[in-house]
Order: sequence, then structure tokens, then C-alpha cells
Amino acid sequence: MAKTGTIFLVGAGPGDPDLLTIRAARLIERARIIVHDGLVDPAILAIARPDAERISVAKRRSQHTMPQEDINALLVQIARSGEDVVRLKGGDPFVFGRGGEEAEAARAAGIAVEIVPGISAANGAAAAAQIALTHRDASSIVSFVAGQCKGLKEQDWAGLAGKGRTLVIYMGVKTAPLIAEKLMEDGLAPDMPVAVIENGTRPEMRVLRGLLAGLPDLVERERVVSPALIVIGDVTARGDAVIAFAAQEAAR
Repeated sequence: MAKTGTIFLVGAGPGDPDLLTIRAARLIERARIIVHDGLVDPAILAIARPDAERISVAKRRSQHTMPQEDINALLVQIARSGEDVVRLKGGDPFVFGRGGEEAEAARAAGIAVEIVPGISAANGAAAAAQIALTHRDASSIVSFVAGQCKGLKEQDWAGLAGKGRTLVIYMGVKTAPLIAEKLMEDGLAPDMPVAVIENGTRPEMRVLRGLLAGLPDLVERERVVSPALIVIGDVTARGDAVIAFAAQEAAR
């Protein structure tokens, strides 16, 4: 019987290569085939062996290099040829990374699959911006939602943001006006503090702060581009976080 390879679903973390897990770094270093997302930082791909085959399946808003079903099929095809394949994803494979779908496809095809978790974009970016997603004095609940999906306006986000809560929105740059409108219609105060973290953990990271009502103008005025996270809640305006980040920026 022909040998089949293993599919490794590997979290590349939020961008900084130093935030890779040891397991992830070792797999990338020895991989012969790497199938990677567009959000994986080039510095992470650079640690792969020189002869490694790098296959990009980058996705952008309304423009997919390869549909998800084809990515699933590609991974299975490579493993069935007898090769191990590292499927490299930004952040964590199971947090808005569609890793669950790829794992299901592998199991359905009888292919061994291993999940290697990574630091999620939310955890990594918030830490780099010195924003505590939970804080004893400000927030005991944190929620993660996708801001780029069909039927966004009809989704029920009631209770996800407000006093004592933190809401982290992935993929929300293009839909920032709809997000702000939706949350205020659900009763969130227009003066709720927000932060936009662009290119979290990377050298070009920016942290922009404002209020919910001004979120669309902030994103447009500052020309925010992906990857970026929107964090909504009192934790984004805590004096200790703002002062610490300002000091960090001044030291650069």
C-alpha cells in the first residue's frame, strides 16, 4: 500500500517570526511543501529550507486565488502523493482560519492531520498594543466576530459589546461604517472607545484610537489597510495602556 503524507495545519501567529511556537518553527524549517495564506509574513516563509516548494493560496476581499474547496483538494492530493504538507495560516488555524474545514476534508479522505496552534491575531496584536482584552476593572468578557461576511447587518451582536465587555472584530476594515452603525443601533454608546490595530506585532504596526461614532472616519482618514483588527471597549482607552504604548513608540 502506498504511503500517504500528513497534513500539518500550522498557525503562523500574528506576523512576528519570534512569536512562532517551537513546533511551528521546526515544521516550517524542514518542510518540503508549504501551502500558505497571503497574511503569512515573508520573514516567516524565509525560515523554510531553500528548496522548499511554497504554494500561495492568498485570499483578498472578493478575490480568491483558489476557492476553499480547491485548497482542501490540493492538500489531500499532496498527502496522497506521499508527501507531508505544511498548511501555514496567519494567527491560529481554528480562529477564523477555516482550519476546521481543512481538517474535516483531511479526515474524510483518510489523511492524517495534525493541528499546531498559533498565537491568534487578536491576542498577538492586542499584546503588542498593550491592550488587555480582559481587565479586572474594565472587562470580564471578550468576544471575537468576523466583520466581513454575508448577512452582516442581520447578525445578532446584541450583548457582545458594552460595559464590562470587549469586542474584537476581524476583517472589519471595509465594513467599518456598517459595523459602527450596527452596534449603535443595538444600543452601544457612540462615545464607546475603540482601537484599530494595523499590522499587529510587525515593525510597521499602527495603533489608532478613537470613539465608535468616529470609527468609519478614522479608518478612512488614516487609510487603514488589512491586516487590521478593530477592538471595541473601555480597555482600549485605559490610561496605563495608552501611556505604555506611547512610551514604547517614543523609544523606537
